[in-house]
Amino acid sequence: MRVHSGDKPYKCSLCNKCFSDFSVLQLHTRLAHSNRRPYHCPYCGKLFKTNIELQYHVRIHTGAKPYSCRHCSDCFRSIYQHKAHLLKSHNEGTWFTCDICQQQFITRCDLKKHLLRRHDVLPYAVPYACSECPMHFCTAAELRSHRVVHSDYKQCRCGRCGKYFRYKGNVVNHFKQCSSLI
Repeated sequence: MRVHSGDKPYKCSLCNKCFSDFSVLQLHTRLAHSNRRPYHCPYCGKLFKTNIELQYHVRIHTGAKPYSCRHCSDCFRSIYQHKAHLLKSHNEGTWFTCDICQQQFITRCDLKKHLLRRHDVLPYAVPYACSECPMHFCTAAELRSHRVVHSDYKQCRCGRCGKYFRYKGNVVNHFKQCSSLI
């Protein structure tokens, strides 16, 4: 009934986002506001909050591409990549179009982020605020990524020499140079 009425009585005490179901609030709290990562990759040891995130990551190591196109021979690692392919290559599915600039997006979430970032339109509350500075973010993942700016924690490690880096992009660039030196 709440889905149809729009009633969202369960409010997150950390970011004020509201939910129609208590179990969804619990999932939100675990995913958005907890650092607990009980799922680990058997190939590289990287930790994840959900089993779904782990399954997607493992495909990077195994090369598995379980989503295949029914129109051609292309295969994809994620459902998002598959949907994007169907829209772009076979005109199958529905684009989400910005009413302001007519730019098209694959998901409603992508459109929401665009509205906030490009047109400063706030169709929904932007619940992810940094506690260290005035920045706000559309997703918990963006906030987590941003928080690295305020810490000395270096989570990314070069697999060749063991040196640690704050950002994934830095270790990727370093690894290329490190590999060429050996």
